[in-house]
Amino acid sequence: MKRSVLAALFLTAALPTLALATPEPEVPGKKDDAPSHYHQGEHHGPKGPMFGEGRHHHDPLEKLDLTKEQKRDLHKIKAKEMEEQREITRRYLDKLPEAERQALRKDMHENREQSRKAVHDLLTPEQQKKFDEHEKRMQEKHKEFEEFKQWKAERDGQKQQ
Repeated sequence: MKRSVLAALFLTAALPTLALATPEPEVPGKKDDAPSHYHQGEHHGPKGPMFGEGRHHHDPLEKLDLTKEQKRDLHKIKAKEMEEQREITRRYLDKLPEAERQALRKDMHENREQSRKAVHDLLTPEQQKKFDEHEKRMQEKHKEFEEFKQWKAERDGQKQQ
């Protein structure tokens, strides 16, 4: 039972990643609604995380004619919820033995790679090229961020001595 609950928890945590990997349809007139720190076509779709108009998207709030301020505040609420969900997931992960955490990471990585390959295979050659370029840029950013975190940890370690 414990494994099935953990598997469900991690699949739930992985869903936003899979949702971001799927291409979003172009929605006329929606670009101006995006918060200024999100760029159209860059990882978050037309309105940022959790706001995409996917096939099954039926957001009851979109028909309320929200003001820009309300949309901004709604985005903040959704972003806070997502961060809190990540924290809850981290708390449960911390309770797992290291061997199970490693197995879980491996399973999630394999699942992500299968999804990435399925998305890639769905695309035209031109789209695949753009997709590959985007992935390469994201890998470079991830590498830079990891280097930054290592530098910061080393710097903070020196300050404490």
